[in-house]
Amino acid sequence: MAATPEKPTTAAPRRKASRHRGEGQWAVGHFTPLNGNEQFKKDDDGLNVRTRIETIYSKRGFDSIDPNDLRGRMRWWGLYTQRRQGIDGGKTAILEPEELDDEYFMLRIRIDGGRLTTEQLRVIGEISQEFARGTADLTDRQNVQYHWIRIEDVPAIWERLEAVGLSTTEACGDTPRVILGSPVAGIAENEIIDGSSAIDEIQRRFIGNPDFSNLPRKFKSAVSGSPQLDVAHEINDVAFVGVNHPEHGPGFDLWVGGGLSTNPKLGVRLGAWVPLDEVPDVYGGVIGIFRDYGYRRLRNRARLKFLVADWGPEKFRQILQDEYLKYKLVDGPAPEQPTGTWRDHLGVHKQKDGRFYVGFAPRVGRVDGATLTKIADVAAAHGSGRLRTTAEQKMIVLDVEEAQVESLVAGLEALDLRVNPSPFRRGTMACTGIEFCKLAIVETKARGASLIDELERRIPEFDQPITININGCPNACARIQVADIGLKGQLVLDGDGNQVEGFQVHLGGALGLEAGFGRKVRGLKVTSAELPDYVERVLKRFEEERADDERFATWVARASEEALS
Repeated sequence: MAATPEKPTTAAPRRKASRHRGEGQWAVGHFTPLNGNEQFKKDDDGLNVRTRIETIYSKRGFDSIDPNDLRGRMRWWGLYTQRRQGIDGGKTAILEPEELDDEYFMLRIRIDGGRLTTEQLRVIGEISQEFARGTADLTDRQNVQYHWIRIEDVPAIWERLEAVGLSTTEACGDTPRVILGSPVAGIAENEIIDGSSAIDEIQRRFIGNPDFSNLPRKFKSAVSGSPQLDVAHEINDVAFVGVNHPEHGPGFDLWVGGGLSTNPKLGVRLGAWVPLDEVPDVYGGVIGIFRDYGYRRLRNRARLKFLVADWGPEKFRQILQDEYLKYKLVDGPAPEQPTGTWRDHLGVHKQKDGRFYVGFAPRVGRVDGATLTKIADVAAAHGSGRLRTTAEQKMIVLDVEEAQVESLVAGLEALDLRVNPSPFRRGTMACTGIEFCKLAIVETKARGASLIDELERRIPEFDQPITININGCPNACARIQVADIGLKGQLVLDGDGNQVEGFQVHLGGALGLEAGFGRKVRGLKVTSAELPDYVERVLKRFEEERADDERFATWVARASEEALS
């Protein structure tokens, strides 16, 4: 099934030559690179840059790095240059890349399935303190991200991570990114099926494999057998969602073509039931289609979601079966309505083995190396050798004996890690923002943390589930379109006509079986300074006008523009 640009193993009928260049699809014979990214990938596989980092760049320093490695191939090993300090958001789209680049890097650790041991978490914390000025953020894709990384230190960091079974391989780049997994896989009492073995096999077969290291763009995936639908399957390129087939038993419902950014699309069901042992093969078929048929002409149309939208689910399934799997998939049921209101597994919950797991929340995923080492120590002291990260910027301690639960909760709370947080701490998420990201226009992490504090002070009695997602630019790393209140960073005018940091507001987005994108009220923008006032106002109106058991998103759909302003 593996293919290379020079000799693909699958072929499809050529399209009519209405566009002489086509869309850059390898499977229809379009091998000539049509943009600079495709050219540097053809020139050298991104996986090969590791050798240059170890033997040249780490020894000669930042100025020795080839530009195509610096802003391209180094992503294949989890490295992005970070934003030079002091550059305001108004210059984000104006300056050249070399003017925005700092001589430091963000480094992303991929944590497939969110699975960590206390030993691994302790090493992550120690590296943070030694090499990353204490930074270590939890992401909404179950990863951990460092900042302030020097190229000279990268080989030593890799050595430390790999010694405990961790990796940065293909954490970024046009590659198969981290595989999301249910953070309570294998332990939850209500689990439909444990997908951990499939994640392991996908890692073994596809991650770091040169046959799949040159994709049109990034490829995001998820595998979860939780009835809580806890991995945001609707916005992944491919997702396997736990279901019970009436004849064949537990397995997975197959979804493809989800993704957000500036042109958001929800994934679609292919109507196929996949048994656990076939998940890696089906994953391979979907990523093979993306590699061979994905659009490579324009970067902004190179995600799988555009191919799925053009083909439709029926054609996609047919090509998957006929050209890649060589067998017909079994028709299957859709997932049932998710259990519970939240999907983050916070609080204290009983495991199927009689022990307990304990989920807790930092503020907007912002932690630090010292805190991570303390979390590892607290978990280990209470009998747990395992932890999990979640797709909601949270963390879970597993395998806690009942007699140890109360003490563990006290230990976490002492670190300002809430096991039973307010709806605001529980539901607020923020991307990296202008502090480090070269694409950002506004600050996000500190803004989100202060918003939580303000809302807890102003409306402490508010007890409804609410998600508030804060993004520093239009690219939706913090999933603004599917939040109850989604905030897209941009520059706006304040009451005195000054250009200041602010947000365009999206209201009423959701994930789950009633997934949908938020409503944009015409002209509704708020400055960063006005944000607490605005959110307080709209939440109080929701409480005044909501019907019994009405969700925020449902209220937004019927509310007047005046009520939402």
